[in-house]
Amino acid sequence: MVTLHESWKAPLAREFDAPYMAALKEFLVAEKAGGKRIFPKGSEWFHALDTTPLEQVRVMILGQDPYHGEGQAHGLCFSVKPGVKPPPSLVNIYKEMKSDLGVEPPSHGNLEAWTRQGVLLLNSVLTVEAGLAASHQGKGWERFTDAVIRLVNDQPRPVVFILWGAYAQRKAAFVDRQRHLVVASAHPSPLSAHNGFFGSRPFSKANEFLVARGQEPIDWTLPKI
Repeated sequence: MVTLHESWKAPLAREFDAPYMAALKEFLVAEKAGGKRIFPKGSEWFHALDTTPLEQVRVMILGQDPYHGEGQAHGLCFSVKPGVKPPPSLVNIYKEMKSDLGVEPPSHGNLEAWTRQGVLLLNSVLTVEAGLAASHQGKGWERFTDAVIRLVNDQPRPVVFILWGAYAQRKAAFVDRQRHLVVASAHPSPLSAHNGFFGSRPFSKANEFLVARGQEPIDWTLPKI
């Protein structure tokens, strides 16, 4: 069951009807038939596009793959379900948020509140096999999410693209920097966060850009769950 907001359906209709998407569907059906567990669950594959309508996107944060641990992934990059321990990259995101804005880290890792303010939390690949990182790369998802990024890039409203790590920066290299703001830095992973992620101030930079263009800032504070 494809669950995504109505605003994305017509603009992405050509992608859903394309041969590569049929091949991707066949791959996923075969994986499931072979007894492999896929994260997140099917109803959450397009969760990022369901929670943030196209015309409301003001900030895009681009991830790579869903978390492959039990109960973590739910279709939003870097986010985990309530009750699941925040992974190390998200812990570092919270550290930078506190350094940048003075916002205290929440006790949970659910970023859903951001999506309701126009923050699109998009992974480049929307599924993964349980316990096997990057297992669904090169199967077609990248082409689909390229189309999503192009749709956001083509919106008349100025958007902030937050690109953490070389992978995200390469994927969104075509973004029009004359109209949009690109905030690029190292990835928040513990392996790279000290190489330019800490101190990059993505949250305040995003809000400064939005306010300067007559938009409301994002309230990055996450409510208690």
